[in-house]
This record gives sequence, C-alpha cells and structure tokens, in this order.
Amino acid sequence: MKRRNLLQAAPALVYAPGLVLAQAAYPSKPIRYIVPVSAGGGSDTVGRTVTERWGNQLKQSFIVDNQGGGGGVIACQATARAAPDGYTLMQGYVATHGTSPATRKLPYDPIKDFTAIGMIGATPNVLVVNSALPVKNVKEFIDYVKKNPGKVSYGSAGQGSLTHLTMELFKQQIDSFMVHIPYRGIAPAFTDLIGGQTQAMFPGLAAALPHIRSGRVRPLALTGLTRHSQFKDLPTLDESGFKGFDAQQWYGVVGPAGIPAPIVKQLSETLALVLKAPDLREKLSVEAIEPQVMSPERFAAFIKTDIARWTKLAKDRKIELDS
Repeated sequence: MKRRNLLQAAPALVYAPGLVLAQAAYPSKPIRYIVPVSAGGGSDTVGRTVTERWGNQLKQSFIVDNQGGGGGVIACQATARAAPDGYTLMQGYVATHGTSPATRKLPYDPIKDFTAIGMIGATPNVLVVNSALPVKNVKEFIDYVKKNPGKVSYGSAGQGSLTHLTMELFKQQIDSFMVHIPYRGIAPAFTDLIGGQTQAMFPGLAAALPHIRSGRVRPLALTGLTRHSQFKDLPTLDESGFKGFDAQQWYGVVGPAGIPAPIVKQLSETLALVLKAPDLREKLSVEAIEPQVMSPERFAAFIKTDIARWTKLAKDRKIELDS
C-alpha cells in the first residue's frame, strides 16, 4: 500500500506549484525581446545595445524580435498575449505607452495588459526653426508667431506623433495658432523645414542633431527639466518660462501582465546595473539618450502620468485618430 501510494503521488510532486518546476533558476533559456519597429534605426539600436549587456548580467541570451507595423500595435498585442513567465519582454516607448493610447482606440490596454519592468532612458525634443527665420530664441519665436497669424506652419512625423503633440502643447501654452503639416515620417518633414516650406518643428534631438550641426536648422530650446549633456548652452523650455514642459521620447521595458514579482525584481535590478555602466551611456549618446534608472513601481507610475498628460491635451485640442 505504501509503495502504491507513493507511485500515485509522484505525478503531483512533478506538477505541483512551488515544487519541482518552480526550482528552475530564471532565466534558464533565451529571452525574447520584442522591438516594435523594423530592424535598423534608433529604437532598434537601443534595444540591441541594451539587451547585449543585459544578457551578460543575466547569463542568458536575448533574441531581438522586430515587429514593426501598426504603430506598435502588433508588437503590443504579441507581448500582451505571451505567457507571463519573464521570457517575453518588449521595448515600450512613448508611442506605444503614451501618445497612441491618448489619441487612438487600441486593441490593448497600455496599463492593465502589461507589467512594467523599468525605464531605459529618454531623449528630449527640440524646438527648431528654419535657419532663415529671423529669431534667435524662444521669446523672439513667440513674438514672430503672434505678429504673423496663420502664416507660420510646422511639420511633424505624422498625426498624433510626439512631434505633433509637443507642438500642440506649445501652441496651447502660448495661445497662438500655427498650421500643422503632417508628414509620413520625420525625414520628409525635415526636408521641407530646411527648404522653407515649413518654419518650425519639435523633433527628437537625435533626429535633429545632424541638421543642427550643419547649421541648416536653428535650435531654440529643449524639452525636459535639465539641460542635455551634448547641448549645455541650449536652454530648456522649463528655464524659458514653460514650467514642467518635459515631453520626451522615452524607452522602457514591459512584459505581459502577471509576471511573478521575483522575476520582475531580478529583471529590474539587472537592467539597473546595465544602465549605470559608463560604456552604455556612451553608446546611447549616439541617439542622444540619457539613461534613467526607475523601479518597476516608479516606471508604472511614469507611464500612467504620460498617458494622462497626452490624453488631456488630445481632448483639449480635439485630436482623435482612427485606430
């Protein structure tokens, strides 16, 4: 009887939660890291740079899975539907967990469907103008806009993009009108800004750097609450009288909802070690990104705040786009 009872109990020992299966050390296999853009470009570079070093910390490899399309919707759905075991993570960013939820009806909940792991870093947006425009600072630009009602236009990377919403926030705060010209991406928007078809724009600093350095556009101020290490002489909008104007292009890590707390803690702590390394700061400086360490709780709160900020602006400015 004792032998038979032991044999009957054997399957339970194998499958019982908290026993044999739970003893496997995490991570015991490669981690899938979904990047919601096609291979190449800034966001992909960030993901590959971070995961290479993160894998060294975890003693396990990351497999970068580029899932572009749908403005990040495809990647978000794949992540939200994955098993919450820590083996599927995604590089969330300001579009997937900020501006898109504020302006579109999405097939995912940016809060409930995800587990926040931590921030990677952020790069500010920069107010730039055509180099021929007779303005040298933010005050002169505002005066110019007010003296030329309806004659100043600005470009963006598209309806609902961060470049669009940041300028709408600026317009709201200066209580003036500028014509919005949306483009299919930031490159054609720069072409027309440099050519004088538009007069201003609020691109991310990384995209603006080559044009600023060539003198083809003039920077007036940065978003964010502190000056950027690569442009220490360029003031922030916060310094220029726009208190709290900190719209930024940010990147972070999320996973499907329900990842066990010990795994979240391990991922967060090892990610923090990666972000604190001097060589990573140097690598990310190519994209003008300043690393930012955040606990899972703080990062989750950051996402909620960012969505609330852009949702309020979209409602105030009547910006609502199709999903």
